[in-house]
Amino acid sequence: MQNTKYKIQISIFAAFLAMASGAQAIISEPIQEPPSTSTLLVLTSNILDESLVIEKQAEVIQFRHGDVSWLPKLASQAGWPKNTWKRLAHIILRESGGCPNRIGSSIVDKNCNITGYTKATNKSDSGLLQINGVNWDPKRSGTQLLCAEHKICTQEQLLDALTNLKAGYILYQRAGWGPWDPCQWGPAYASRCVKSASMP
Repeated sequence: MQNTKYKIQISIFAAFLAMASGAQAIISEPIQEPPSTSTLLVLTSNILDESLVIEKQAEVIQFRHGDVSWLPKLASQAGWPKNTWKRLAHIILRESGGCPNRIGSSIVDKNCNITGYTKATNKSDSGLLQINGVNWDPKRSGTQLLCAEHKICTQEQLLDALTNLKAGYILYQRAGWGPWDPCQWGPAYASRCVKSASMP
């Protein structure tokens, strides 16, 4: 009987110790403080940033052959002054039809998909403004201005619409409309000069 009494007391004491150690564990847990105002601002900022990214993705331009309605937005981002946009639009329509993925001699459909190639040999001409390889290809003879000074050294870079317009503006600052004016290219281009005489 006495042994049973001791066993009960030991069990109660063991239970008490277990409770005490549990309480100690609870007390030793760090108290979680609510997030500070600055943390909330950062979280809100991150949410806004993500929504802006989603919004920008929703604004992707759908390029179509013969359409340059997007030009004011991209031309201004590329640095072209507003008073050049009319002539710039004319050149883009003549050179690429407004298709940024177009390379020299390529044939495109109304959605700017390349469907074939002509027999022409000007495959280094690139993008919206059909910028020639002498301006960017380090393997070609020429100024290679875009590659040497602006690290635009591949055709793929120039198939991005905004990069192409920025590159075109660099050339325009150096040589005016000359890179797109057959009248300045010599006698071999005289017939094309006549065709471009009405250029705005």
